[in-house]
Amino acid sequence: TAEQGAAAVAGGRLYSVEAYQVLAGSGDGNLVFSPTSIRLALAMAWAGADGETATQMAEALHLDLEADDMHAALNALDALLESRNREEPPGPDGAERKVVLTINNALWGQQGYGFVQEFLDQLAVEYGAGMNLVDFVADAEAARQAINDWVADRTNDKIPELIPQGVLSELTRQVLTNAVYLDATWERPFSPDETFD
Repeated sequence: TAEQGAAAVAGGRLYSVEAYQVLAGSGDGNLVFSPTSIRLALAMAWAGADGETATQMAEALHLDLEADDMHAALNALDALLESRNREEPPGPDGAERKVVLTINNALWGQQGYGFVQEFLDQLAVEYGAGMNLVDFVADAEAARQAINDWVADRTNDKIPELIPQGVLSELTRQVLTNAVYLDATWERPFSPDETFD
């Protein structure tokens, strides 16, 4: 409903401000992040959580609706963002004018592991996250390469290696990925003469 969509957006705004405060306080220099992408990824993990963990995740992420309603509202928000993609003819100055935003989700699970079907179904329906079966036990490095290749493909090679060597092992059972890609024309472009490191 419109009310549920508004609640999802309001919660997203709160989460964005809080995430910015934490991330901006952790280092120097420029900061670019996608709070929507982070929130979507963690909401997928929330779909598999229960008890106190689920409660704490909902509070931290401002997931303020009942679980099924929240997942549906986030799905609608994702679809709304995707609907804003556009490419227009070049402007009078010959510059391109476009907005290309893609948010892709996937699961990477150990072959033969007993994942809860309801969880898999919910992530497939609400987040477009399909399950990719890999063999972490026999070859965690091959699984890492497959995940990194998927991310690189979905980000136009802007993120060539999401998962560094040594992170995955034979004990890994599932990896949840979220890759966001944005290619958009600035409304007011930076002047090259006034741009420097």
